[in-house]
Amino acid sequence: MKVSVFKIGLVMIIIGMIWVSVIFNETDKKHDSALLKESNSIESKLEFSGSGIGYYKIYIPEFNNENVFVQILDKNLNVIQEQKVNTKFLVAYFDFDKNGIYTIKVSNISENSINLQIEFGDTHSQKMITPGIMILLGSLIMMLISYLKIKNYNIEQPDENIS
Repeated sequence: MKVSVFKIGLVMIIIGMIWVSVIFNETDKKHDSALLKESNSIESKLEFSGSGIGYYKIYIPEFNNENVFVQILDKNLNVIQEQKVNTKFLVAYFDFDKNGIYTIKVSNISENSINLQIEFGDTHSQKMITPGIMILLGSLIMMLISYLKIKNYNIEQPDENIS
């Protein structure tokens, strides 16, 4: 059985994607759910180490044009990032560069009670460099081989002067 270069590129992409999924699945993260009444807030804390990229997800299952205000605070309670959220689902990222406990604070700024779910964690983006390169190389190999096959492909045209 002959293994083509195209299949090698495809396998590299699949292995890289699985590798990234495993790394992201093993990250430190915290889940919280709450029913926030008007002008109330919820906080969730998680310890981050080193420097990297953190993330948070906000999900409002019964979204009805409500607004929440999200703040990310470092260990000294300085605001790193803040954002007004008025969608059903949001994923956002922030940079951190020091060890310590980081806090996400979500405040209800609408006039109704809101049921929401929060996920807060570290992406471990530094560990994803090697599988990312593997995905890139596999993609480039597949594109190059596809181009070479298409370049040499001829379609037979019927004669135009058929009577």
